Amino acid sequence: MVNNSTYNNDWYKKEIGAGKLKQFLWYFTNVVFFMNPLNPISSIKCFLLKCFGAKLGKGVVIKQSVNIKYPWKLEVGNYTWIGEQVWIDNLAHINIGNSVCLSQGAMLLTGNHDYTKTTFDLVVKPIKLEDGVWIGAQAMVCPGITCYTHAVLVAKSVATRSLDAYTIYQGNPAVAVRKRIIEEKF
Repeated sequence: MVNNSTYNNDWYKKEIGAGKLKQFLWYFTNVVFFMNPLNPISSIKCFLLKCFGAKLGKGVVIKQSVNIKYPWKLEVGNYTWIGEQVWIDNLAHINIGNSVCLSQGAMLLTGNHDYTKTTFDLVVKPIKLEDGVWIGAQAMVCPGITCYTHAVLVAKSVATRSLDAYTIYQGNPAVAVRKRIIEEKF
């Protein structure tokens, strides 16, 4: 049986990476400019993310209703698309490469709990999405996962293991279903 009275929440005090004021300001910025479905202006969101310490490349598109936990733990390459209702729950660092697509409702989760301990300890691990990765609508990438170049996680699938390059994954847990072949357009 889990004893929540012994749960150790000290992680938040030492690992967030920002002071209380910065966290407070980000909370309201996130609610007003990112989670708000009435703000379609991507350039404002990119500017604000950079102000809070995110590293963003050029041509990044951020749609409405996106929730980002800690921008100072986020790095996004060039020409990446972050779709509506994407949740970036980055308790640990998330590195997103160039030309990545996070489709509507996708979730990147860097935290989980150790269910084998009565203290239910929080465990955080970074996520890396290499160039050309596509995370489908309502798909989930779990803590510690690397999606190698041009991997695809199809809609509503869950990546519990790293995804090989140029491979399409489907299911819960996601398994490889076929190779991704990209045709050159002339």
